[in-house]
Amino acid sequence: MVTDSSSPDAKMRTRDVSVFYGAKQAVDSVSIDIHSEYVTAFIGPSGCGKSTFLRALNRMNDTIPSARVEGCIELDGEDIYRSSMDVVQLRARVGMVFQKPNPFPKSIYENIAYGPRIHGLAEGKQELDAIVEKSLRRAGLWDEVKDRLSDSGTALSGGQQQRLCIARAIAVQPEVILMDEPCSALDPIATARIEELIDELRGRYAIVIVTHSMQQAARVSQRTAFFHLGKMVEYGHTSDIFTNPREERTKDYITGRYG
Repeated sequence: MVTDSSSPDAKMRTRDVSVFYGAKQAVDSVSIDIHSEYVTAFIGPSGCGKSTFLRALNRMNDTIPSARVEGCIELDGEDIYRSSMDVVQLRARVGMVFQKPNPFPKSIYENIAYGPRIHGLAEGKQELDAIVEKSLRRAGLWDEVKDRLSDSGTALSGGQQQRLCIARAIAVQPEVILMDEPCSALDPIATARIEELIDELRGRYAIVIVTHSMQQAARVSQRTAFFHLGKMVEYGHTSDIFTNPREERTKDYITGRYG
């Protein structure tokens, strides 16, 4: 039973979305609405299709030759898979933070400035400086790096690199931020900092996080979707999913019977 997945004010809306890699079906007819006001978590065992579905939301699967997406995905009511969609622009509006921090091999400043520069978001150096500072402040990194903006982004610690990647995503003024297991490569202290950051960013952006940690989903999200074998089994308020799931499969996963 899938509940609470349809409402008129959704930022993104998917209907009957399936994803194939060649003949293999990885995602099977998923319909969900994603909102700006809260964090949505995708949980489920490894290989259940949650990351594949997340990547369909900003056409990241386009980079895989054998991948095929069926169904409808809308951003503000517009089909993101229509032929006239500018994919570069789409990925600015729907930003992505990956499992492993991947700063550009450039300075901290250039990591942030690169996107706004290519998207024409700054008139000159002063505006660019302001965007860099604002983005780093929002990512909780400014005080740690403000005196070494010319240092390489790759010289930062893992947790700092991940916050740099979040700042980089924020810099191009996205509307949605997708996070694919953003803490799986981080230690507990860095993980806690990213979780605090997600909470601080909630409401400014529609945030979707794929996580293998049920505890993390319970801490950071207000809505949770449980995936199993490519299908979305259940979707609803996070508290309901964890304390009173409607589906037996959800209950089995939450209580650790499989996964």
